[in-house]
Amino acid sequence: MSSISGSKLGSEEAPTEVAQFTQKQGQYLAYIHLYRRLHRQGPAEGDIARDFRVSPPTVHQMIVKLEELGLITREPGVARSMRVAIPTSEIPELEDRGD
Repeated sequence: MSSISGSKLGSEEAPTEVAQFTQKQGQYLAYIHLYRRLHRQGPAEGDIARDFRVSPPTVHQMIVKLEELGLITREPGVARSMRVAIPTSEIPELEDRGD
């Protein structure tokens, strides 16, 4: 699992908020981040299902979980509004799936 933590400010330690994610969740984050950079909008769940070769319900379940963990944000009722909510430096590299 990867983790994200706060940094120290002066001699006081900032409150540490740790969000952990699995390798698979990290790959979804990397995909969302890269898709947004390439297309200037977030991916649709159908794009993710096609590219990861999984079912739409599987993608939806993952997106809901990522949002619950605070790793992504979405605007209700706005298509393609998905964005990664963690620092870019914490997003893993998107692995080649051998396509």
